[in-house]
Amino acid sequence: MNAVRAGAWSAMATAARLLAALVIIKLVAWIAGPVGVGKLGQFMSLMSILAVLAGGGISSAIVKYVAEYRYDAHLLDRLLAAALWYALSASVLTGIVALVASRPLAAWLLGDVHFASLIRILAFAQIGMALANYILAVINGFMDVRRLAFIQVTGSLVGMIVAVWLAKWLQLYGALLAMIITQLLWLAVGLPAWRRSPYFRPGMWRLRFDAEMTWRLAAFSVMTLTSALMPPLVGIAVRDHLALQFGWEQVGYWQAVSKVSDAYLLFLTTAINVYYLPKLAATEAPEDIVRELRQAWRIVLPLVVGLALLVYLARDGITHMLFSADFGSANALYGPQLVGDVIKIASFVLSYLMLAKAMTRLFVVSECVFALTYVALVYVLTAHYGLIGAMYAFALNYVGYLVFTAVVAHRYLGVRA
Repeated sequence: MNAVRAGAWSAMATAARLLAALVIIKLVAWIAGPVGVGKLGQFMSLMSILAVLAGGGISSAIVKYVAEYRYDAHLLDRLLAAALWYALSASVLTGIVALVASRPLAAWLLGDVHFASLIRILAFAQIGMALANYILAVINGFMDVRRLAFIQVTGSLVGMIVAVWLAKWLQLYGALLAMIITQLLWLAVGLPAWRRSPYFRPGMWRLRFDAEMTWRLAAFSVMTLTSALMPPLVGIAVRDHLALQFGWEQVGYWQAVSKVSDAYLLFLTTAINVYYLPKLAATEAPEDIVRELRQAWRIVLPLVVGLALLVYLARDGITHMLFSADFGSANALYGPQLVGDVIKIASFVLSYLMLAKAMTRLFVVSECVFALTYVALVYVLTAHYGLIGAMYAFALNYVGYLVFTAVVAHRYLGVRA
């Protein structure tokens, strides 16, 4: 399947996921206003952290190694047995920690221990989320983009209906609960869809500790965990700082613009993840890697520039449509955020080379360093420019990351050539 066709299927799946996410954001904006949207961001960050930990952070590793071992049944069976063991073990540990810490987490992130029961539900859902992550990663590794799209579209659309019903019944609590249920719906849809695939074998459900494969998965998961955990952790830190400096209403404006940014970029990041990670993992010749990266830039960069421009021109209508009239102050924040989005995507394409080629130490160090520099820039620039300084920090930090990823790609491909 070529990049355009894979992109079309992933775009369909992304549209469904995006629509479901926007429905929840709109419901929260109606129910609780800017303050509620700020708190929604905290809960979404917590869900992101636990969802990654639930699967042991090995989804990208499964995609990479399934793409490599798909024609070697023995290695593939060893990999998947070890991966399932790893993921389920991690999900149980994560669930226990979340269960024990539910009250302090609710008080810290959501400012109300009433939400502790919601975090306990999230804790019990970890095993289901781990299985869903495992199934989706295996399907992605086989580059079965159509089946992947079917699972995500169906799960997201049903989840959207559940969200509307629960929000009407339980208000903010119900909207947040619907986010958990949507993740489990992907498992309910994904399991039968995977079992009907031509590459499914009952042995793929076998659990076995395999020291060699577990070590490979663990080494790779360090990169994935770092990449997946840093953004929500940084988001929590930034929201806490902004709330302390400007109040939760201002955090809601920042969160609104960030969510618009995440929404339209989701199409691009999903397409890159679905198509280019397994493609780069299976590609060895330097000239072929260069060709894949150039093709990605030729397709992705014009798209992100065009989309960012459209969002900027339509920012007033977008803000009113997705949120409410109470969010008008957010419109002043779009400019630097959208510039940062373009730079982010340019660096994102190059950073996948580190993931695909398992440059563990370099990737982990870079993620940690640039997470810290972003938080530092937020502190410095908000002190000088106010809330919009957080957007300046986002754009400036990605300028540095783009330079870094370009240097890494040049050195790797130069040495290999």
